[in-house]
Amino acid sequence: MSPHNDAPSPTTGSFTAGFNLFRPQASSSLITGHLAPETHSPLSSSYSSSSLEAPGFHMARPLVPGVYVPTMCFFEEETEDVDTATIARHAVRLARAGVTGLATQGSNGEAVHLTHSERQLVTATTRKALNDAGFSRMPIIVGCGSQSTRETIQYCREAWEAGGDYALVLPPSYYAPLFAPASSTIIEFFNAVADASPIPIIIYNYPGAVNGMDMSSDTIIQLSAHPNIVGVKLTCGNTGKLNRVAAATRKLSSKKFDPSNPEFLVLAGSADFSIQSLVAGGHGILAGLANLAPKACIKTIELYKQGKYAEAQEMQEIVSEGDWTAIQGGVVGVKAGLESWMGYGGHARSPLPKPTADQAKKWKEGYRDLVLLEKSL
Repeated sequence: MSPHNDAPSPTTGSFTAGFNLFRPQASSSLITGHLAPETHSPLSSSYSSSSLEAPGFHMARPLVPGVYVPTMCFFEEETEDVDTATIARHAVRLARAGVTGLATQGSNGEAVHLTHSERQLVTATTRKALNDAGFSRMPIIVGCGSQSTRETIQYCREAWEAGGDYALVLPPSYYAPLFAPASSTIIEFFNAVADASPIPIIIYNYPGAVNGMDMSSDTIIQLSAHPNIVGVKLTCGNTGKLNRVAAATRKLSSKKFDPSNPEFLVLAGSADFSIQSLVAGGHGILAGLANLAPKACIKTIELYKQGKYAEAQEMQEIVSEGDWTAIQGGVVGVKAGLESWMGYGGHARSPLPKPTADQAKKWKEGYRDLVLLEKSL
């Protein structure tokens, strides 16, 4: 968990002025520009573009409060090719557990290990699996962050083409010392991406993934005014920031606030502060622990909303302990937990190491109470 910090990120310079950005069209079949297509990777399965045009790939799927899961990406053991069968099976398992939506191409999905075409393959496989299993209305959020405005827009376009409904976007950070002051470069970046993206944007505030850059509540609230920016995932752990963003965006809503369908969705980025985020006015979680224990994550939130605070707190304690194991082990540890307790998961793509026998044993025990809770629900 990153330290709590609500100060604006230090910034000095602008690089987005003068970009020839791609602009969306007025129709529902939005196009973001003419970019050279990437050759399909020889390390991943191919998929037919005709499957993306099938009924149910593109429809309105509103973001509503609940539990969203950043899904894992699975690989063949010997070749490290993308394992589409396990990706599909895992997505359906989560949907049947009752989660609100899924997210591909996040940290848990090893997006940084995938080519453009492999990312599309994972998202398209997830969409088709959900549709085939009767979950065609479940939204898919797709990680689309990149260091340049141009490539981020390209990822957003490719996410839409593959059946994604929303784009989860990290701020760029590699050249952060050159950014303009007062977060103006970050604001310019998100507005430019939102102008050009064919799908709505969810801001991703995760300091641990962007060299400590921690977007302030003022910046997020300012960006929320863009009509194509519809939510935020806060993995910073700062419930004060979450409260300010939730309260301000509720007051700025263009219509009467509907708690079941907020105009701007505010999600906690970790399961270990699920009920804390609800107290602060948040709308749910987008948390990797739900790959292992979706029902426990859902039940914790349900108990709180039902006013059963003591039961919710008791369950939150078990979830938080399990989440600490997940945080310590990262994607390697979560996959080890899936393998130990669910019988599938495999290993992360190289160069991430395979867990040692001692690590696998330690992580299995760390998840024990959580898994027992999950199996009881």
